[in-house]
Amino acid sequence: MKDNEERITSPTNAKIKLAASLKQRKQREKAGLFVAEGVRLAEMAVTAKWRISFALVTERAREQPRVQAILAHLRRRQTPIAIVSAPVYAKASGTEHPQGILLVLEKKSFPLQEFAASGVTNPCYAVLDGVQDPGNLGTILRTADAAGLDGVILLKGCVDAFSPKVVRASMGSLFHLPVAVDVPTQSLLSFLEERKIRLYATALDQAAKTHFATDYKGAVAIAFGNEGNGVSAPILAASDKIYVPMFGQAESLNVAISSAVVFYEVLRQRHLGSIT
Repeated sequence: MKDNEERITSPTNAKIKLAASLKQRKQREKAGLFVAEGVRLAEMAVTAKWRISFALVTERAREQPRVQAILAHLRRRQTPIAIVSAPVYAKASGTEHPQGILLVLEKKSFPLQEFAASGVTNPCYAVLDGVQDPGNLGTILRTADAAGLDGVILLKGCVDAFSPKVVRASMGSLFHLPVAVDVPTQSLLSFLEERKIRLYATALDQAAKTHFATDYKGAVAIAFGNEGNGVSAPILAASDKIYVPMFGQAESLNVAISSAVVFYEVLRQRHLGSIT
């Protein structure tokens, strides 16, 4: 067994208990840690510049070539690796069909000042205002990453960006996209005003323009609201309104879907051509 490896046989071991406790938000906040589970997420996490506290891996998973490559990365970083049996691993796992590898990582949030220091001339940020569904948040992070946005800002009151469901739904984009969490509304508005970043918000408003009749090529932030109540009043008051048109009988679009539609209009304008 390598120097940074150990074998754990008891489900009451401190590392097993810690990993299991991170299913709860209060424990994630207390420890400053979260879990990324599964081969694909582990692959993406080890190539990102995030600190990994330790890894759990089963004997069976350790035989797989992709897992062996992950473990080689972890050994080079001197990350502690615990070899466990399937029953012991199950105590820590948060998935129904575990793949036998789990990383415990340190949480990371980008301050707004760090967004400003990125050097991007005309940034485009997504602002999430009260989004509650972890699947929606994870999907929005993944789509924002794919569309080339420069960061995602989560206002206070959003679902935890480090919950297992969000991490899984983001498919690793959490590790590659700057994300600011628990941002007070006034801090956001001051940040945007200081840097002359124009704020748009999705809203069913008589003064709203369609999302494709809006110019996103300058410095912009686009706000998407709570699944039931939409964007909050302070954000609406400070923003220009946009909407995604609908012609069927549906009352509204899921927030993850509407954000994807808008993000890809941003992509089209910035990378594929001008407004038509």
